[in-house]
Amino acid sequence: MQDLSHIQGLIIDLDGVLWRGDQPLGPLPEWFQRLQALGLRWVFATNNATRTIDMYLEKFARMGLTDIRPDQIVNSILAAVYALHQRWPQGAPVYIIGETGLFQGLAEAGFPFTDDLEVIQAVVVGLDRQLTYDKLALGTLAIRRGAWFIGTNPDRSFPTPEGLKPGAGAILAALEAATDVAPTIVGKPEPFLFQLALERLGTPPEATLVVGDRLETDILGGQRVGCATALVLSGVTSRAQARTQNPAPDLIVEDFGALIRLLERARGQGGRHILPPGPRDPQVA
Repeated sequence: MQDLSHIQGLIIDLDGVLWRGDQPLGPLPEWFQRLQALGLRWVFATNNATRTIDMYLEKFARMGLTDIRPDQIVNSILAAVYALHQRWPQGAPVYIIGETGLFQGLAEAGFPFTDDLEVIQAVVVGLDRQLTYDKLALGTLAIRRGAWFIGTNPDRSFPTPEGLKPGAGAILAALEAATDVAPTIVGKPEPFLFQLALERLGTPPEATLVVGDRLETDILGGQRVGCATALVLSGVTSRAQARTQNPAPDLIVEDFGALIRLLERARGQGGRHILPPGPRDPQVA
């Protein structure tokens, strides 16, 4: 990546980039004031399906970001709704393993929860921190009877202040083992969230930087849609793991604040200080 001054928009992951649980990973209001001063646009894209857009707006406000707009947030609930509507434009009853945000988002889009095996059309699975054997059992039975098995995201873990905890991908693995059916993944690294984010940004892929903490979702998905990518080390990925990725991220930075400093320097110096990385030698900051 030769010149960060060409970047017009950012697609930014949340967990592990801006916060860990309810703990911000830096001075968020200051960070976004600096991005705004650079004339950059941004959209947040998250695989987390536990919150609706309104819930995310509330969380942003608690962290001092009170001017985030609903259209600046895309999540895997939107991706699940999009996928379901391709098959059932008028809606259909679904079995959900997940939390309030997923239940609410699907119901509002015409896909209400049911636990009646006779009518379940799809089993939609996200992170569920109240997971039980009975939920897995009913999901297994529905999938074995032909219900469409949808996973909001494949993240096997997610960062918390205590350390990494099981993510939606761990639940998907249990259901796949019990059914011998692989889920249809609708979140990152699949393209829908990135394409929706690009539409909302109004920037071409070559002028857009995807920022995330996970190689197999954020970075891979960004690369698939033709965006530059920046991996932050404040989440689940270590520097040693990052160096094994092929193709490598365009940038590896300690945290989101370090990335902002690079963007500021690029605007001030025309980006000439940044050299293009080789296939196994990403720019490191």
